[in-house]
Amino acid sequence: MYRFDIPGMKCGGCAKKVERAVKEKDASAGFAADVENRRVTVTSSVPRAEFAAAIQAAGYANDAAA
Repeated sequence: MYRFDIPGMKCGGCAKKVERAVKEKDASAGFAADVENRRVTVTSSVPRAEFAAAIQAAGYANDAAA
């Protein structure tokens, strides 16, 4: 399980965009968004770095992109 802090995720639409990016890497990944705290949780065996890169490519900086 991976957690990502995503400061730019401010609404449900943003969360859906992040979810699409995650699901492109692993369609069966578990995904939960906490928009209020600007955080997502991903459950998958795909390496964390792949999700971090996908989220970054979708336009959202995250704690793993630094």
